[in-house]
Amino acid sequence: MKWRLASGVLCDKKIPHRLKGKFYRVVVRPTLLYGVECWPVKNAHVQKMHVAEMRMIRWMCGHTRSDKIRNEVIREKVGVASVVDKLREARLRWFEHVKRRCADALVRRCEGLVVEGTRRGRGRPKKYWGEVIR
Repeated sequence: MKWRLASGVLCDKKIPHRLKGKFYRVVVRPTLLYGVECWPVKNAHVQKMHVAEMRMIRWMCGHTRSDKIRNEVIREKVGVASVVDKLREARLRWFEHVKRRCADALVRRCEGLVVEGTRRGRGRPKKYWGEVIR
């Protein structure tokens, strides 16, 4: 929704690419990465976010994939880092907060979460946040 609201500004050809990149970093990317610190992100999620971001940036520059311009060149023109790098930074920043917290707080919080008699689902177990950080 934020992209749609801002597309009038971001797709205007009169506005310089660097200014569009700054607007993208301030408005669009934070909404895309909201709460990402706690997501148990899979590679498929990362790939979808990367594709969505590149589509938006190409659209801002007025290029299509058929123009055959490399992603790095377009990113450099706009001045935007990869969403994958920002996702990793946010996750590690949150990990530092959790690591500084005392170990007793985690044990006390998780005591009530054990539920007996629950059935397991089929297939591979879901990744939890600790596995993603590792």
